[in-house]
Amino acid sequence: MSAEEDFKQVGAELADLGVRISTMMGRPALKDQAGKVFASLQRDGAMVFRLVRDTPEHTTALQLAGASLFDPSGQGRAIKDWVVVPHSSAEKWTDLAEAALSRPR
Repeated sequence: MSAEEDFKQVGAELADLGVRISTMMGRPALKDQAGKVFASLQRDGAMVFRLVRDTPEHTTALQLAGASLFDPSGQGRAIKDWVVVPHSSAEKWTDLAEAALSRPR
């Protein structure tokens, strides 16, 4: 499947938890019941998740091949609570999205 199809599948799998697909800065995003974004699909087909640094899920996500801290500016100013996970690890996206959804904001 394409990254967009995998993203939509994650949204569908979490719909019963009140998750909805929306947009953030023109990109597809997953929002919780309060309307807060906790995951988003990037232009390169990777997904970014708000996992909160120093949690087991954050550490596990960063250990995936090609994963990195989210640096939206590309200028070395990573947002340390967010982890970018490439499409090559799409089989982990639902678990990571569930973890991001359950983390306190």
